[in-house]
Amino acid sequence: MFTRTHPHEPPHPKPRRSAHRTALRTAHRSARKLRNRIAAALAALVLPLATLTGLAASPAQAAGTLTATFSTENNGSWWRGIYTIHNSGTTAVNGWTLEFDLPAGVTVTGHYHGDATVNGRRVTVKNAHYNGAIPAGGTSNPWSYWFIGNGPVGTPTACTVNGDKCDGTPDKPPTAPSAPRATAVTARTAALAWDAASPGDYPVASYDVLNGTTVVGSSTGTATEATVTGLTPATAYSFTVRAKDTRGNLGPPGPALALRTVDPASDPTPPTAPGNLRTTAKTASSVSLAWNASTDNVAVAAYDVFRGAALVKTVTTTAATVTGLSPATAYTFTVKARDTADNSSAASGALAVTTDDVAGPGNHLKVGYFIQWGLYGRQYFVKNLDTSGAAAKLDVVNYAFENIDPVNLTCQAGVTKGVSGNPQDPDEGTGAGDADADYARPFSAAQSVDGVADDGWGKLRGNFNQIKKLKAKHPHLKFVVSLGGWTFSKFFSDAAATPASREKFVRSCVDVWIKGNLPVYNGAGGPGTGAGVFDGIDIDWEWPGAEGHPGNHWKAADKDNLTALLAEFRKQLDALGGEHRLLTAFTPADPAKITAGWDISKIFDYLDFANVQGYDFHGSGSDNSWEPLRTGHQANLHRDAQDPYPFDFSVEKAVQTYLDAGVNPRKLTVGFPFYGRGWKDVAAGGAGVNGEWQTANGAAPGQFPEEAGIRGYHNMMTSYPNMTVHHDQQSISTYGYTGPGGQWWSFDDTWSIGKKTEWIKSKGLLGAMVWEMSGDTPTGTLMNALHAGLP
Repeated sequence: MFTRTHPHEPPHPKPRRSAHRTALRTAHRSARKLRNRIAAALAALVLPLATLTGLAASPAQAAGTLTATFSTENNGSWWRGIYTIHNSGTTAVNGWTLEFDLPAGVTVTGHYHGDATVNGRRVTVKNAHYNGAIPAGGTSNPWSYWFIGNGPVGTPTACTVNGDKCDGTPDKPPTAPSAPRATAVTARTAALAWDAASPGDYPVASYDVLNGTTVVGSSTGTATEATVTGLTPATAYSFTVRAKDTRGNLGPPGPALALRTVDPASDPTPPTAPGNLRTTAKTASSVSLAWNASTDNVAVAAYDVFRGAALVKTVTTTAATVTGLSPATAYTFTVKARDTADNSSAASGALAVTTDDVAGPGNHLKVGYFIQWGLYGRQYFVKNLDTSGAAAKLDVVNYAFENIDPVNLTCQAGVTKGVSGNPQDPDEGTGAGDADADYARPFSAAQSVDGVADDGWGKLRGNFNQIKKLKAKHPHLKFVVSLGGWTFSKFFSDAAATPASREKFVRSCVDVWIKGNLPVYNGAGGPGTGAGVFDGIDIDWEWPGAEGHPGNHWKAADKDNLTALLAEFRKQLDALGGEHRLLTAFTPADPAKITAGWDISKIFDYLDFANVQGYDFHGSGSDNSWEPLRTGHQANLHRDAQDPYPFDFSVEKAVQTYLDAGVNPRKLTVGFPFYGRGWKDVAAGGAGVNGEWQTANGAAPGQFPEEAGIRGYHNMMTSYPNMTVHHDQQSISTYGYTGPGGQWWSFDDTWSIGKKTEWIKSKGLLGAMVWEMSGDTPTGTLMNALHAGLP
């Protein structure tokens, strides 16, 4: 039996926060009298305003109901600019954002009744926590936003409130672009170009190409060209182009272009095959190709790049970069030329290319799990990854764990609900989560990576804010969000069951964890607030097609559904564009569980790498339901000849199962435990045996009451300073014994880590994974050993 505990400790009481921040903290000295009057008025409102917590983050009213008027007060050496928000709608508005450009030569030294950021002359103001509610037909008075201006008194420009123009007038759309002109026409495509439209109130964001009234192509940004595909040969078309601005306003279409696609009968001769297909560059997720040009009796229109039998790219030059590939994976490419009559050439010679692995040639990857709940009883923070030196040595950190919504079968976020604490409860983790630890809890300066405390009102706090700070300090470091784990895997089977459920589940995970659209919780979160926290997703489904935690849903179809789920994750992550996002998985050591749920001939087409379980081979379990009556090694490299059990659990056996199935070794990391598993009342077993494989009487006392039989490495070594440590040279196992009738602990130390990392290098594996980082010493004793073995 393989388990991994998820001891979700009960949250401590939330720290108290003042009902509001002093609105006049940075006022000009000459405004002191006014400041004191307003501060006194606000103080009187502390209790009533407390009921408005969270209103600022609620969805804004529909566009068009808010306007804003500007007024000034000249105070000699400085002047006051005041924006009053008006609601002409029939329902209250909960939350507003004001944007404007300062007049030339004006600077601002103070902002009141709003949280403001200034970028050059552009000012963006979000309502304070107490003045986001604008009643129907009402205004923001007496708590209207105002600023202290220095320089010539003037009215700001380009003012919007919740995206609409402050004066309430309709948006002015872009003008019509010029008539398109054809730059290349084939039997099935038409390449078009046009002169840009002039913007209206907002910049042009894109262009639509229309055939009659049907949109058949588009371009984004300021690009004024597009290729329309899927046309019918020898057919007349009429194309126009219209502009769209950043607000979605459509301009009128420009003049039309009439053209006719090429008739294939006019040119039956295909081009020659491209020559000398070659690789010019490659990464873990892309391959750059080049080839010699083809010739044609009329003209070569395009080149089609194939990966195997699949068309993956069409270009008009003699080079292309194919993206969305899997690391350490062999691919075969060919290229065909196409002429304007849509005749295809013969294929080029085939080119076999193997992508780089994630670590890069000659390097090794180090992955460590950071547990969400470590900030409670363990008092282990993101900061500790830095102070221990681990952040500089790790490559990837897995943030564990996030759950699946039991009703919607989507990635769950925005809730704080503890687990039951009973490992045999089938609903122990149902609906559980900790948004408070994730992104709502304000951290003190002492708990912060950069020594700066959260102000308590920021939209991103908690672990996520600290992750962003740690990544800024260590730019090489990637964070992925781990979904599932032992306690949160109950609904994976349901979420992966159908194409529709997979698409919905993956879309929700990408939306929340990658795009960062965190649900509003305790004043934190909101659209895009979590963007940049995570660089990918880790799947910790324990276990598809087999038993796991009591009450988990599973079925035989899980094996195929898991493969399809990983394919959907890869598809949607790649569709985001930009930097490659990691997709990884925690995979079992037990060959039976691999057979039941993991098609290892297919899943690595989508995974960047897998973290193979390298621990929990034996253990007593927190409820004494596992192996309470006999000690055993939990993370041995080789099978121990003295092992009395009939099954063979070892790191070597687990990894070989993957290698024998043809998995590239550079897609595998080996799991290392930074904790020990222990038994009590252990017999000595005779001279030189020291309790190894001997009778016991249940789990030893754990680091926490709910974790009998488990202690982090540092806690274990400091709790038992007189424990004698032994090294089994044959199985490469470390264990400690307190003496006859005492406790016996199985764990990894610097000796076994050194031996295992030598073996990892000898097998050509990608690297190592750690469960979990809080178990190490404050100075990173085990992480230092891992880094020394896998530099």
